[in-house]
Amino acid sequence: MRLPALLIPAAAAALAGCTQPPELTVDGAYVRLPAVAGRPGVAYFTVHGATEATKLISVTSPVVIRSELHESMTSGVMSSMAPIRDVPVPARAELVFAPGGKHVMLFDINQRVKPGSTMKLLFTFSNNARITVQAPAIAAGDPAPAS
Repeated sequence: MRLPALLIPAAAAALAGCTQPPELTVDGAYVRLPAVAGRPGVAYFTVHGATEATKLISVTSPVVIRSELHESMTSGVMSSMAPIRDVPVPARAELVFAPGGKHVMLFDINQRVKPGSTMKLLFTFSNNARITVQAPAIAAGDPAPAS
């Protein structure tokens, strides 16, 4: 009856070897449409790093003329926002793009995009990975969608 007890560690080791390494993914994406037509909208999301580090170099959409990675900063009582060239994605990291921090400014969004519709976002990384996500579009004053 000793045989099954010996098989337990071997089975556990075999199962541990079956786990998948983390993949580069994007989730929780949504687009907040501008309150005033002609002004930029903004995209928020979370990037999950894979086994190797990379950089997020762009987020584009076929219904947007131009997009920019941005970061909000606060110094004392002053808040500002500035474009950033790229965003490092460390291995196995979770990067949250959220109000008050990193985000993507979306300029000249097609007028046909309305709250309740979705927008295709294409995320491009320095390791040549490209991830497409369908992001819900919400009105300027609406609460963020539940993740």
